[in-house]
Amino acid sequence: MRLLERVRKEWFMVGIVLAIAGAKLKPSVGVNGGPLKPEITVSYIAVATIFFNSGLSLKTEELTSALVHIKLHLFIQIFTLAFFPAAIWLFLQLLSITSINEWLLKGLQTVGCMPPPVSSAVILTKAVGGNEAAAIFNSAFGSFLGIVITPLLLLLFLGSSSTVPFTSIFSQLFMTVVVPLIIGQIVRRYIKDWLERKKPPFGAISSSVLLMIIYTTFCDTFSNPHIDLDKFSLVLILFIIVSIQLSFMLLTFIFSTRNNSGFTPADTVAIIFCSTHKSLTLGIPMLKIVFAGHEHLSLISVPLLIYHPAQILLGSVLVPTIKSWMVSRQKGVKLTRPPV
Repeated sequence: MRLLERVRKEWFMVGIVLAIAGAKLKPSVGVNGGPLKPEITVSYIAVATIFFNSGLSLKTEELTSALVHIKLHLFIQIFTLAFFPAAIWLFLQLLSITSINEWLLKGLQTVGCMPPPVSSAVILTKAVGGNEAAAIFNSAFGSFLGIVITPLLLLLFLGSSSTVPFTSIFSQLFMTVVVPLIIGQIVRRYIKDWLERKKPPFGAISSSVLLMIIYTTFCDTFSNPHIDLDKFSLVLILFIIVSIQLSFMLLTFIFSTRNNSGFTPADTVAIIFCSTHKSLTLGIPMLKIVFAGHEHLSLISVPLLIYHPAQILLGSVLVPTIKSWMVSRQKGVKLTRPPV
């Protein structure tokens, strides 16, 4: 019973494993031109479904209260979409001389270019008792920014424009990401009360569609006889990803707790999670568009597939520690305030 309950809670992680295993067993089903026709069902319908779903679920009307904290938002967005990818690029210059698979290293760079996720950073911030409004705002705003900035960063650091025309990428992004997102927000305005009352499973819907994208991506991999992934590279990438997450969480903690930072302990909690988490829901569809037809697309996707569960697992483990720090820090602030 306990095992079944665990599987029910972690069904998406189990789904990723089953999707990859299914692709390994029968790759011909999900390859381009195969029975599933992923060049249409995934590249257009599945991606558009995810972003329409995001448009429906984003509670933009609740974010106005968080707008005034501009310094906090600037810190998170600059760290996520500027410092993070630049730091990864510098780190990869060192790793390029190692024997790690070059496409996995390129995948690490794509992780750095991704926007923050809409859900995990908010959930963990709420679990600690941090600034939830700031987490919601930066996750939503970062997702909107990522629609434009992430493809530009991918083209800048990985030079994928040599294989896919720049205009083609952005026209497809506009039609499958921006338009469905806007339509979702418009529809939300008319059925807001119904959505609040029924609370549809937006997360489960997006995750289910995402599993289809992951499945077809790995079908392409396993149908290509020239791709070889060594276990040594995979283990090293896992170790590097966990090290990157811990290092960046520590870095954001140090910067946001300086005496002159102006951030409260609750702000620091939001900063730690929002600045270091990366979106799988937005990332995989974007990689599918930017690297359309690329024979190593699935290898490029592997670090992001590892980063996503790792950030949730690591964040969950650290919740009690961060919470006890925040509570003690808040008590200390109250004690040091002069009496009125």
